[in-house]
Amino acid sequence: MIQILSLLFYFVVPYLVILLCRKYSVMNKIGEILILYIIGIIVSNVFVFPLGLGESLKGIQDTLTSVMILLAFPMILFGCNFKKWKLKNAIVALCIGLVSVIVIDVLGFYIFNDEHSGFSKIAGLLIGVYTGGTPNLASLKIALDVDAETYIFVHTFDMIISFVYLVFLMSFGIKVFRLFLRQQDNKTTRQQDNKTVRQQDNKTTSQSLAYSDIFTKRHFPKTLGAFGLAILIVGVGMGVSFLVSGKIDNMLVLILTMTTLSIAASFLPFVRKMEKSYDAGMYLVLIFSLVVATMVDITAIDYKSGINIIMYIAFVIFSSLILSMILAKIFKVDSDTMVITSVALINSPLFVPMIAENMKNKNVIITGITVGIIGYAVGNYLGILVYQLL
Repeated sequence: MIQILSLLFYFVVPYLVILLCRKYSVMNKIGEILILYIIGIIVSNVFVFPLGLGESLKGIQDTLTSVMILLAFPMILFGCNFKKWKLKNAIVALCIGLVSVIVIDVLGFYIFNDEHSGFSKIAGLLIGVYTGGTPNLASLKIALDVDAETYIFVHTFDMIISFVYLVFLMSFGIKVFRLFLRQQDNKTTRQQDNKTVRQQDNKTTSQSLAYSDIFTKRHFPKTLGAFGLAILIVGVGMGVSFLVSGKIDNMLVLILTMTTLSIAASFLPFVRKMEKSYDAGMYLVLIFSLVVATMVDITAIDYKSGINIIMYIAFVIFSSLILSMILAKIFKVDSDTMVITSVALINSPLFVPMIAENMKNKNVIITGITVGIIGYAVGNYLGILVYQLL
């Protein structure tokens, strides 16, 4: 009985949180994932661990954390339109953003490293989330075998410090960067395709209202198809894993194989028509987030070691921004492009329109979205690579 109730809890609560976030702007600003973390931690530490239910739920929790993210990541990549990358406009900014995050992440590893806290795994997680996003962070949790307590700690403070970073940019950071870096040529930006900008803006706005209409008659069959294709890719990934390592659950091989196949599949015409695959994939990420939160016993977290992690996260976010500014100055990248690239990598493409509106410059939306999508694609590769190197 407890297992059935727990499954209902994990699948239904994210939907209820989505509804509340759509209805109340305050909750929407906090975000679904952080709210689900709070709910999950409260439930686990008030009802689960004190009542001794942890062991009875462990099997379901372990299964859901693996299955949800393995199926989510391909579905998210299916929804990324790689054919419309504006590489010519974004390539320099992308390189600056990626180099800044990687250099600062590795430097921070040697500054804050605690030999007893698995900092090489944390370094890999931060690379994944600051070049890609939450789906990459969740994938790398599985691939690098990061324990639930560390994952929750990293992701929670990532969201808190990332929020401070956004407030800094919108309050006075953008004005400061415009003083140090050149601004876009207004004549050039006016010549950009305004229709394309509006289309990209509308696309991103629809993403901000994600999860809507997934189960409608129009979208459900295609979403079901995306789900089936994701299962197929997981199966192929397991086969490759078995051929390479003799085990179907070698997560390093499995995640990298799935990422490659998912990107390739996104170019297929019938996959491009699966309009809600991204939203459905993100819903699975929400379920994953809630499950992981309910696995956390706050009395078992090493807060003393956690101070180093918090400083490490803050160092990576703000120092990579400073390094991006220096490199942008050297390579003559304008201030707005530099900032929107940093936001797309540090936060996610969904925050790009908000910052562009704050800049009063919608022409950077396409570049920001393009950089963010590429970040989703390379985040797993870079996270695993940095972990292996460290």
